[in-house]
Amino acid sequence: MFKNKGSKRISKFFIGGFMVLISACSTPQPTPNLSETVIVPVKTPVPVAETKKYDLGVIGAVEPVYVLPHKIAMPARIDTGAKTSSIDAKNIKLFERDGQEWVSFDIIDRRTKNTYHFEKKLRRKIAIKRINQDENRFVVNMDILFGKKTITEEFTLADREKFEYPVLIGRNILTGRAVVDTSVSNTFY
Repeated sequence: MFKNKGSKRISKFFIGGFMVLISACSTPQPTPNLSETVIVPVKTPVPVAETKKYDLGVIGAVEPVYVLPHKIAMPARIDTGAKTSSIDAKNIKLFERDGQEWVSFDIIDRRTKNTYHFEKKLRRKIAIKRINQDENRFVVNMDILFGKKTITEEFTLADREKFEYPVLIGRNILTGRAVVDTSVSNTFY
């Protein structure tokens, strides 16, 4: 059957390996003790909206915001992709007060054309990445009435004249406060 010694060795090697494999398969395996088995219950995931009560409830893609203390009514685009909220500001000027940096700026009510002047302590400066060029912005705390909640949060001061909405509400206001349903708008009315 075999023509040389090398072939005999290879055949013995394969036959031996095959026998070890068969004996391993035929070795009886221990039966698990079912009284020691831990059964972990499977929990059906509950949607986030059902697990927590959100102060603002379900809001839409566009909602009214009132800038305090002047109660300037402005439509706001709800943007879950934006980290920080933003507001349309004009005549932005950095100045010093009592050794600290402050910012003066105007907000113009687009409906009435009234101008409201603000002076706020500078919280920080940020760089916004844009396709054409990076933009540096000042960040201040603003007080707004959003739904029935008065909220003090950071807003970047930006020229939003080219945008349809003068205010952008980002995750810094939305997180933990609202669930966004983009199929609706103006849910606060």
